[in-house]
Amino acid sequence: MSTVAVEKIDEKKLETANVFKELKELSERIRKHAFEIFEKHNGGEGFDMEDWLKAERDLLCMPESEFLEKDGEFEIRMNAPGFEPDELKVTALPDAIIVNAASTHKHDKTEGKVRFCEFGHKTLFRRFDLPEKIAVDKVTASLDKGMLLLTALKAKTGEAEPKPVAIAA
Repeated sequence: MSTVAVEKIDEKKLETANVFKELKELSERIRKHAFEIFEKHNGGEGFDMEDWLKAERDLLCMPESEFLEKDGEFEIRMNAPGFEPDELKVTALPDAIIVNAASTHKHDKTEGKVRFCEFGHKTLFRRFDLPEKIAVDKVTASLDKGMLLLTALKAKTGEAEPKPVAIAA
């Protein structure tokens, strides 16, 4: 079992989190691909949603997962076959966990003449919205035989929220 790094972002750092920049870039890639699909069928109205969903399917891998709640914690199990622990990026927010990864496959000239290959670039992206706030500093992630296991403890009352600061008059 290999440990996967978790970026832990509390309420104060939400605006500056890298995951939102990456999400914006991913959305832009999907938008461009959806437009390419739109152009292939000479425009035409009424296919906007289908074009966008096809672009998402073409660019993203959304693996199977399960979400459990037990003993004051949330547990998420997600298939991540073919990904190494250092390729997976887990981001813990007070109300969500985001998993993303990118993997590419290249052939070395010493491997021989490639006759067939379905491996290529793949991007994994999943966002798990949580029904309750979590203690972001207590989130753990591990990868074992292609299965990613995420564990997040529920926040105690007031733990995930910024603490009020007393102001002297």
